[in-house]
Amino acid sequence: MSNATLATADFTPCRNAPFLTDDARLAAVRCRDKAADGQFLYSVATTGVYCHPSCAARPALRTNIAFHRTREQAERAGFRPCKRCRPDLPSLATREAALVAATCRRIENAEEEPSLSDLAAEAGLSPHHFHRLFRRVAGVTPKAYAAAQRQTRVQARLASGAGVTEAIFDAGFNSTGRFYEAANGMLGMTASRYRTGGPGEAIHHAIGHSSLGAVLVAATEHGVCAILLGGDPTELRADLERRFPRAVLADAEPGFARSVARIVALIDHPERNGSLALPLDIRGTVFQRRVWEILRTIPPGDTLSYGAVAARLGAPSAVRAVAGACAANALAVAIPCHRVVAVNGGLTGYRWGVGRKAELLKRERA
Repeated sequence: MSNATLATADFTPCRNAPFLTDDARLAAVRCRDKAADGQFLYSVATTGVYCHPSCAARPALRTNIAFHRTREQAERAGFRPCKRCRPDLPSLATREAALVAATCRRIENAEEEPSLSDLAAEAGLSPHHFHRLFRRVAGVTPKAYAAAQRQTRVQARLASGAGVTEAIFDAGFNSTGRFYEAANGMLGMTASRYRTGGPGEAIHHAIGHSSLGAVLVAATEHGVCAILLGGDPTELRADLERRFPRAVLADAEPGFARSVARIVALIDHPERNGSLALPLDIRGTVFQRRVWEILRTIPPGDTLSYGAVAARLGAPSAVRAVAGACAANALAVAIPCHRVVAVNGGLTGYRWGVGRKAELLKRERA
């Protein structure tokens, strides 16, 4: 294979893979797949160096490439670390994830929301660069992450019976005015109603039928709050009641059928419809929201392992927690938890059935 052919291969997009064979590893090297960093290293006989798979160095001939599981193995074979990608250090993705994770802890522990300039200075980056890095790794901006953290604090304090004013200041708001400006979007209702359990919240729903079975779509005044898949509409309604036990569930107005049809079309023909362009009312803990934002960045037809999602969060040991967040997702297709797979590529752990998961991925790849 010529160098010209290899150079062209650099721009071929990769799918996430377990990299268990030399062919899979070579493909990752050719397209500089960042997902492969930390899975293996490769060395080049003609230069005497070893690199991360994502290294931007000039492509080498296959006959000069060898693969190594660890840095120690590469160095025992006589290779030195590349000065460009620095494989003797944690991968760039790992370092970036650790920096963002540290920033998240900083935001979570702060009494008041830290400014972007302060967070960037602590990270040793310009505010612009830091903002882009945080959003790319965490899936949300620092400001959005801080807002979600305050939301979780307010909800927890109100649910525990704390007074509204006490909950406001405990959550990091420095004035009641700022809280009340954000309260409806944050809680979906007034703080006093939330404190008593939010009785009476109106949720309208309708049942549609797709090629994968029944589809229940439910919405509040803020947007679609549930997309549930199954074979029995009665069971789907029971699931909705369990998720929103204090809400008033009502049939949707006739015009809501258009939204249901758009969701059914996305299930039946994802290759034609791309993504869901409807407002969403997403409810979950800060951790769950971080997981779900990452899931929404996975391109249709591609997959990430639970471990890869945890690594992007900066919490590589949180694989079980990631799986739990996927299971808690109430917005099938809109938050594509079907794109998360086992490390070996196995289709496990889908709330609405592994068969539906496999079919959704198959259709997205068509």
